[in-house]
Amino acid sequence: MYKKLDEEMMSKILETGIDEFAENGLDRANINIIAKKSGVSVGVIYKYYGDKDNFFLACVRHSLKVLEQVLRDTVTEETDVMTCIRSVVYALLDHSKNHKNYNVMYNEITSGSCKRYAAVLAEEIEKSTAVAYEKLIEKAKQSGKVRSHIDSHMLAFFFDNMLMMMQFSYSCDYYRERMKIFCGEDALEQDEKIAEEFIRFIGNALDCRD
Repeated sequence: MYKKLDEEMMSKILETGIDEFAENGLDRANINIIAKKSGVSVGVIYKYYGDKDNFFLACVRHSLKVLEQVLRDTVTEETDVMTCIRSVVYALLDHSKNHKNYNVMYNEITSGSCKRYAAVLAEEIEKSTAVAYEKLIEKAKQSGKVRSHIDSHMLAFFFDNMLMMMQFSYSCDYYRERMKIFCGEDALEQDEKIAEEFIRFIGNALDCRD
């Protein structure tokens, strides 16, 4: 009879799974390795998640809860637009450095063995950020920071694209090397400079009038 796992152990299993999927992709990831590193039996993982694919989806959703909390803490109604943007940039930069394999796993969904779930996961991964950024831009339009005729959906998409590339640049080997080519060999050690230049660029884009 299996002992019911507490929240801490469940989190440990999922974090270990994220590391394995980020390293090897869905098809080559090994449940035996995940179980051994987590300190549980393979049977326990299958008992809770059924099969490897369902376990992979649980890992993605676990990572999303962390990301969604970051957005909830930074995109608020009470603060002005640029303060929100500053908070988002710094929070996501920090998140990328502390949870590199989350972004590696997301990147795997777009191009690797996990891509068969792309359509399903795109909705889950992107919806909360899309809504948050659209609300932020609408607020900016109401305050006169953005021209009123600009499409909030499109601007949110472009803003998220830039944030996504910044996160990948701290997480994935190819994008790290790409960042060095554009920004210098020491770019990955220049967190504040990267963040401030990003914020300055967005601020200039927003600071326009009808």
